[in-house]
Amino acid sequence: MMKILILFIGWCILLVLCWPLAVLALVLLPLLWVISIPLRLVGMVFHAIFALLRAILFLPARLFGWRKSA
Repeated sequence: MMKILILFIGWCILLVLCWPLAVLALVLLPLLWVISIPLRLVGMVFHAIFALLRAILFLPARLFGWRKSA
């Protein structure tokens, strides 16, 4: 919630200082968000692949009773 408030206050300051840039930011922000969705999906896929590899590599140790120390 605080992040949204800071973003809004920053946009209001930009609106006072340079309104064309503020309007451009208002138009481009949703477009950039839509473009970033596939990149987020790629990041999630890589995270899942590395988690699977880690689970496979540590499976023998877990089967032999290795536990992380607290």
